[in-house]
Amino acid sequence: MSAACAAGVFAPLLAARSRAAALGDRLTLAVAGQGEMYHLPVLLAEQLGFFKAEGLDVVLRDFSAGALALQALQDGSVDVVSGSYEHTIRQQLNGYVLRSVVLHGRAPQIALGILPRMLPQYESVRDLAGKRIGVSAPGSSTHSFARWILAREGLNPQGATYVSMASATAAMAALRAGQIHALCHSDPIIAQAEQKQGLRVVVDARTIKASHELFGGTMPASCLYASQPFVHKRPDQVQALVNAMVHALKWLQTAEPADIVKALPASYLATDRPLYLAAFHRIRETFSPNGMMPDDAPAVALRALTLAYPELAATKVDLARTFSNDWVRKARQKFNV
Repeated sequence: MSAACAAGVFAPLLAARSRAAALGDRLTLAVAGQGEMYHLPVLLAEQLGFFKAEGLDVVLRDFSAGALALQALQDGSVDVVSGSYEHTIRQQLNGYVLRSVVLHGRAPQIALGILPRMLPQYESVRDLAGKRIGVSAPGSSTHSFARWILAREGLNPQGATYVSMASATAAMAALRAGQIHALCHSDPIIAQAEQKQGLRVVVDARTIKASHELFGGTMPASCLYASQPFVHKRPDQVQALVNAMVHALKWLQTAEPADIVKALPASYLATDRPLYLAAFHRIRETFSPNGMMPDDAPAVALRALTLAYPELAATKVDLARTFSNDWVRKARQKFNV
């Protein structure tokens, strides 16, 4: 290999290493259910090398639910979380300021379905009072969504038993055994339950139109969030993270199914590739095209949370402290988004 050719081949790698050294230590990024489509942009950023291209050494840590990823952040065992925006609101009330730095999902990508053989006389959501509803974990976005659904119908949001279903395997087993009456989760778990266990979706927030009709505006969902001290002390790393995520979101806008298959680890598609791709096609539009937090979104989220958790009504939340679009604006300029 000639010296000129070698320089061309290795220059990008050396440049990335140089940037990594400048940006400091590796980052640990918690993902609240890595196999769920909710976090697809993060997985793509890692698999496509977008983190490395920004000079970052990112380690992904998978947690079975958003509440557990949040706990890891509070414990200091991770630096950043890919999780639900709602945590930035709820934790502010506990004196813990979290900030969303880039938005991935502009709809919850969650659905609630009932098992007809367990509820043969089902007529409306009101029939779920006193029943067992599977969610990813207490305190997670699926739990909040289920609570909100009950409260929206005038029911006590605590008037059902919420059962942790942290994985597709657990959810399918519980449905098969008749241990739960309903399941509130995201794809591909909901899609799998529909196909294999006869789940009937009765409340669906997996499209932009459905989500807007349910919430009366843009309901922000998956995002990257970190503690305020972290974003204050390590702004260069935050900007690099946001750059990588905006890059992934841009890539996702034009990717073909074959591109998704090629980018993802084989284990993600091994169970049922057609089912996964069909579910992706349904929710694709809900991924943000640019990472920006829409103007109406924080207030929509607060309104929904106040209904799901009535105790929040008596508190005051400074929504301006729960997110920032500053890093995204710079990333959009870089990638012409």
